[in-house]
Amino acid sequence: MVDFPKGLIQIYTGEGKGKTTAALGLAIRAVGHGLHVYIIQFMKGRGGYGELEGLKRLQPECQLEHFGAPGWVHKGENIEEHSREVRKAFARAQEIIVSGEWNIVILDEIFNALWFDLIPESEVLELLSMKPSHVELVLTGRNASQTFIERADLVTEMVPRKHPFEQGIMARLGIEY
Repeated sequence: MVDFPKGLIQIYTGEGKGKTTAALGLAIRAVGHGLHVYIIQFMKGRGGYGELEGLKRLQPECQLEHFGAPGWVHKGENIEEHSREVRKAFARAQEIIVSGEWNIVILDEIFNALWFDLIPESEVLELLSMKPSHVELVLTGRNASQTFIERADLVTEMVPRKHPFEQGIMARLGIEY
């Protein structure tokens, strides 16, 4: 495993498409250079995501764990099972990050879990403080708070300008999921 002299904190946020895709692109690039990547997906409760199968081809250098309850969560409602899944994902994230065994750790959709109040912001901020200095940490999802934006070394905001959905084109296999 290659050690970075300084692992940074990256954020991909915003209302536009491409946050997870950007993080996964980084994972592919890293594996191509012999780095080890661990991805934990929050709040993706239904199957059918292409990355679940596609990233298996990059094992053992790239590992992905998927957490989430089935169905949609509504803020303040119907959150018990979703909260349990987020807690499991977060516990796993803590274990993986603190181990220092992975060059890059991606917490996909962590900001959605925060926005839905399924985990306190203070716990995620504490986790950032526990990150070994050589580990690169990537956080994705809509609604990254100003606190996280200020804490990060790199922030990219995806801004929608045009989307096929506006023309009645629904999510497409292999493109949107």
